[in-house]
Amino acid sequence: MALMINRSNPVVYLVDDEFAIRDSLTLLLESAGQPVKSFESAQAFLNEYDSEQAGCLLLDIRMPHMTGFELQEKLSEKNITLPIIFISGNADIPDSAKAFRAGAVDFLEKPFDYEILMQRIEEAINKDLEAREQSVQKRELQHRLDQLTAREKEVLRLIVSSYSSKEAAKILNISNRTIEVHRANIMDKMRAENLSELMVMAMHSGILLKRGLNNH
Repeated sequence: MALMINRSNPVVYLVDDEFAIRDSLTLLLESAGQPVKSFESAQAFLNEYDSEQAGCLLLDIRMPHMTGFELQEKLSEKNITLPIIFISGNADIPDSAKAFRAGAVDFLEKPFDYEILMQRIEEAINKDLEAREQSVQKRELQHRLDQLTAREKEVLRLIVSSYSSKEAAKILNISNRTIEVHRANIMDKMRAENLSELMVMAMHSGILLKRGLNNH
């Protein structure tokens, strides 16, 4: 499966209640050719965030009304996995530990090294792009599996679990010829060029069986 998402123009979302920080970081990132969307509050970010847009989130911890941690929790509740880089001027070790436990990709203290910041942003964006590509591929794989009939799924489970056509035919009480017809249909619907590729798809979808199981 070679499906890919659009890797162009990922956005850095910047959420910080300090105008000076937003202004300086926006200028820095835009001068490097990185699109930025800045917000003075967590709620303002939530109001405009587009989950289809790839990128990462630069998030201040100490903000009025809704803290960075509270925004992180809200995103988690919504199953939004946008990579978060926390930035803070007065954080401590418990803060950073809490951020990492909740899934943050990094934690930088102000004032920070801009080269390190740019490197972390690139890493976070790549992480998001890879996750989105995997999600697209997973959905496409499920779509292909959904095209199979119940019997074709039975045959698929057997052939990717190293059962020969003869063994599969015996287990399912059908002819070898019928197995071969099902196998051809499976290869076509799954768009697999060979058995190895079909095996990879099976592993990703979790449909492999162990030999000797009698739950067909």
